[in-house]
Amino acid sequence: MKLLVDQNISHRLLPLISEGYSEVQHVKSLDLINADDHKIFMFARENNYDAVLTIDDDFVRLLHLFSIPPKVIWIRTGNCSTSALAEILLSKTQSIHEFVESDEYVLYEVFKSV
Repeated sequence: MKLLVDQNISHRLLPLISEGYSEVQHVKSLDLINADDHKIFMFARENNYDAVLTIDDDFVRLLHLFSIPPKVIWIRTGNCSTSALAEILLSKTQSIHEFVESDEYVLYEVFKSV
């Protein structure tokens, strides 16, 4: 599974989730840190990313306009620390992998675990 992490999520997340998500890159490492959402979405499409991980609802709109690829993993946890977000994502590793491999779904919303 190839994931692209949007600029509104800290690049410090990547090493914290690497055990569950081996192919993950941050827009910062791809010189896209100041790119607009459309450019990031199209970059992900053109470079075979399975999904974009974002807190930005603009990617949901782009998904509706252009469809997949990429799918969108929309972080809806509200403000939380990078380590807390990593814990949430690691707790959902299996379901996120299943989502990415599924032909049925294009949007996965991540909420805080209760």
